[in-house]
Amino acid sequence: MFSFSQVRIARPTNQLPKVIQFYTEGLGLEKLSSFTNHAGYDGVMLGLPDKQYHLEFTQHVAGSPCPAPTKDNLLVFYIPDQAVLDAAATRMQNLGYFPIPPENPYWNSKGLTFEDPDGWRVVLFAGTWGEEIKRG
Repeated sequence: MFSFSQVRIARPTNQLPKVIQFYTEGLGLEKLSSFTNHAGYDGVMLGLPDKQYHLEFTQHVAGSPCPAPTKDNLLVFYIPDQAVLDAAATRMQNLGYFPIPPENPYWNSKGLTFEDPDGWRVVLFAGTWGEEIKRG
């Protein structure tokens, strides 16, 4: 059986301050750690309170272009409490990020899709993964 202690998803950006604001002030992720000038890289780790899963964003002094993939590459957050989802959506809109139509209309059924400053898409899904697979 495959075993692990943490999962980190990492990607570069040329807009590190804006990306940090989107994921912390907008989505409400916690800043778990950060570093500056490590071999020319600045970076931040953002995650959920249990810290088992987190995102890392890095920016190199010489630039870190990272064009977004297709509009159907998604980071999906399952949010079982509608009030929590609504609060996150309000925070996003207060920062100037508004829901956009997803490439796959399935995500419209119970979710809101936003684009981060680099064009990567995030879905706030109302419910849990278990509920989603039952609806299949």
